[in-house]
Amino acid sequence: MLEEKPENLRLYVEQLANEALEKSEPSVWFEVLYASAKGDATQVPWAKLTPHPYLQDWLNSHQLSTSGKKALVIGCGLGDDAEALAQQGFTVTAFDISPTAVAWCQQRFPNSTVNYVVADLLAIPAEWDSTFDFVFECRNIQALPLTVRAAVISAVASMVAVDGILLMITRFRETEVAPSGPPWPLSHAELLQLENWGLQPVERIEFFESQQIDVKQLRIEYQRCNPGEN
Repeated sequence: MLEEKPENLRLYVEQLANEALEKSEPSVWFEVLYASAKGDATQVPWAKLTPHPYLQDWLNSHQLSTSGKKALVIGCGLGDDAEALAQQGFTVTAFDISPTAVAWCQQRFPNSTVNYVVADLLAIPAEWDSTFDFVFECRNIQALPLTVRAAVISAVASMVAVDGILLMITRFRETEVAPSGPPWPLSHAELLQLENWGLQPVERIEFFESQQIDVKQLRIEYQRCNPGEN
């Protein structure tokens, strides 16, 4: 049984991720982590039981027309970000590869309008292609190794509708040298891959979290332009 200490939890996450990587199953460890938490959110390192502050800040500072608009939350965890988007008026789909996480969301928010589903970012449903007016990607790409990064970036980009928005939060590395991980922060060249898939950056801010003042993080808003526009 893990002690409730962040350092021990961090080492456990690294162990799970690296074991999955050795088995060439880079995303299976999420279910192991959620299942082993046994309903204790303190054992899920990214579970804050509140919307991500940089998502909430973005929502507070943007006037959105959400009527009839579809939103997607990638790797929804325990559901707080998805619920924040639903409160804005979006029709929200939120997915996670972990069945335990999805069931946990449904238990936490039994009257929610969010459609919580189990899905794999490396094998997204075909009907999600170019479907969502707003896509929120928070630190899922960085949680997967460089061996699948191009495929994951392509998958994220593919779900954004024409004129739709991708809001992404990620760790960032200044070098193109492969980092040790997890997590594996994104590089400038990797971010450019999103532009190659037709997403244009609109706003980019850098920030540091109080507990990780040496780790640069980014919030980037992208928009998919109509291919017919100049």
